[in-house]
Amino acid sequence: MTTTATWQYTRAGVGSSALRPDGVAKVQGRFAFSSDLWADGMLWGQVVRSPHPSALIRSIDTSKAWSIPGVRAVLTAADVPGSKTYGLEQSDQPVFASHVVRYVGEPVAAIGADHPEIARRAARAIQIGYEELEPLVDPEVAITASPIHPDGNIFRHIEILHGNPDVSADVSVEGTYEVGMQDQAFMGPESGLAIPAEDGGVDLYISTQWLHVDRHQVARCLGLPEEKVRLHLAGVGGAFGAREDVSIQVHICLLALATKRPVKMVLSREESFYSHVHRHPARIWMRHKASSDGYLACVEARIILDGGAYASSSTAVISNAASFATGPYRVPNALVRGWAVRTNNPPCGAMRGFGAVQACFAYEAQMDKLASTLGMDPVQLRVKNALRRGDRLITGQLITGTAPVAEVIQACAESPLPPGSPSGASDMELPGAAGRTADRSRIVRGVGFALGYKNLMYSEGFDDYATARCRLERSVATITSAAAEVGQGFVTLAQQIAREELGVKTVLLAPASTVDIGSAGSTSASRQSWMSGGAVQAACRAVAAKVIERAALLSGVPATELRIEDGRVRSLGREVDEPIEAVIGDEVIEETAMFRHAKTMPLGQDGQGDAHVAFVFASHRAVVDVDLDLGLVKVVEISTAQDVGKVLNPLQVKGQIEGGIAQGVGLAVMEEIVLDRGRLANPSFTDYLIPTAMDMPVVNVAALIEQPEPGAPFGAKGVGEPPTISSTAAVVAAIRAATGLELSRVPVRPQDIALACPDGEGEGSGGR
Repeated sequence: MTTTATWQYTRAGVGSSALRPDGVAKVQGRFAFSSDLWADGMLWGQVVRSPHPSALIRSIDTSKAWSIPGVRAVLTAADVPGSKTYGLEQSDQPVFASHVVRYVGEPVAAIGADHPEIARRAARAIQIGYEELEPLVDPEVAITASPIHPDGNIFRHIEILHGNPDVSADVSVEGTYEVGMQDQAFMGPESGLAIPAEDGGVDLYISTQWLHVDRHQVARCLGLPEEKVRLHLAGVGGAFGAREDVSIQVHICLLALATKRPVKMVLSREESFYSHVHRHPARIWMRHKASSDGYLACVEARIILDGGAYASSSTAVISNAASFATGPYRVPNALVRGWAVRTNNPPCGAMRGFGAVQACFAYEAQMDKLASTLGMDPVQLRVKNALRRGDRLITGQLITGTAPVAEVIQACAESPLPPGSPSGASDMELPGAAGRTADRSRIVRGVGFALGYKNLMYSEGFDDYATARCRLERSVATITSAAAEVGQGFVTLAQQIAREELGVKTVLLAPASTVDIGSAGSTSASRQSWMSGGAVQAACRAVAAKVIERAALLSGVPATELRIEDGRVRSLGREVDEPIEAVIGDEVIEETAMFRHAKTMPLGQDGQGDAHVAFVFASHRAVVDVDLDLGLVKVVEISTAQDVGKVLNPLQVKGQIEGGIAQGVGLAVMEEIVLDRGRLANPSFTDYLIPTAMDMPVVNVAALIEQPEPGAPFGAKGVGEPPTISSTAAVVAAIRAATGLELSRVPVRPQDIALACPDGEGEGSGGR
């Protein structure tokens, strides 16, 4: 059954808009983020980074740094006691470069000092002799170029062969598309505090997305057993994938162990741009073949992702980009070739919707191009080819879960368009707002539509699991999970699940740590609601079963006739109706549970296999006003319909949708890390532009399609990534409709419009 969710405040269990337990403190500025940490006698850490994208290190002289009063440690590669390298999927990244640097910003040394300014002075005093090399910055060239790393230049090559790609068809369209490098642009730069322990280990308080995998990498580099490296989640100021990789963790711990004093490190915004991974830039060629009545016959694609200097999650990102290259459509024949390659550009890895975002921009442009060639309505073309439950993907996988693709298309497309037009808008509502200089008659409106999809959880045989504990003492439940709260709202959801399963009003959350609970996996891939939510639910149900067992023993009523409801243990005939605290008395009931999803498998050499657990779909319709003379774009409105499985918290779902659309709008018209032969030209929020409140369009949630997903806790699907996947494509489709330009690259820059048709008329109100 399909329903459309509505926003309403009910009880604080599942399905209600329960408020965040950390919300008030964050709004009032009282919440402690990782940059707020403090310890008596602490030192300050500073990393020395390479200014070159490619160079040999001929010498490192630290004597001048040591001569500065207040400097307590100067560390280089020789001071790393354990593994010299780390990495999320491949251990290919040096803790400190010792012989060669491969990107601008690569760590070469670290300083520990009494004051942050002393640490910065000491960093500048270190003399490093470099022999610059010609950087490899073109990902196309990297495929066949001489290796710049012992592991080679190709992180992964994938080929998906489905059916007969040589099949003939009535029409064919093709195009080449590019996606720029986007930054996650979280508000809180990397920061943390390491405190050496009496047992020779270290406690690290850090903002991250995956405590246990960080611990594994850090412990290897420190040469310590994992039980002596204790990670604790500090307040996280946003993540979006950039905190999935280790950045400063090893450096802080090394400094703390070397000085035997607490060490704090807080990066500047510029350092943050250098220290974390970004969204992979992409070059994509596609050809779509179809019958004259609009049914897809074949899709061919060639995808190249620039992974930068080190692997990070590039192998998974190219897998997604290739797997989803044909979009959420029935495609009987396909040939997709993809490469993720190493260059001397900054490392790239996970960012909201990874792989799927890049592919969506290309395949949705192709669908519009195909609709134009066929003379068909672009929305109806999408409905005609929409995936359904029981269809097979180009990887051969059968869709066994919910797939309300036609529903999300139709709900979004049928949403009323915003009233008015550019001619009737106030100056502040036009492109350029208060600074506008163009003739109002040269501002045109366009409407564009896009559809996207992605997998949920980890894929290709990854042993994906989450652990959680529930402790019930009288009528108070305490939930322990190592799930990283990065702003997505799991802390709220964990409380809601406990209230739903136990009926208690008071639910406490233990701090997330590696100390006394197993891994919850990464807060990425739209997985925590399903995985850690499932673990919390299983732990609570185990506790509930123990409570019922005790009630059965006390009352003589069979356990099969008892249930927990609203914090009370009741029997079917109401012979038993006791509050939980009366049943358990002073006894403490505690249960730990592990939750795993269905087993997946790696893609074979032909790209075939059941690689994914489940899929989520969303559509977006964008309305834009474009100043043809200045090339400025005002995104007026974005409507969306999204497949959510089951809404667990309406308020948080809306927040995720709005935030994801903001990043989609940013990629469409403003966000790009500009590189000049491997060097970052804009590592600041002065020059790297992100949407402000004034840039954000009205977000109209046309529908949340609720079709509970089999196997998911409460039937819910993750909601964080779909808003970003197709919102970018929809905005650019609307700009194309307004201008008549092909616009095959994002972000669309003012010069792409203003210089392309200086005397053009623009299409105006195109699309649907």
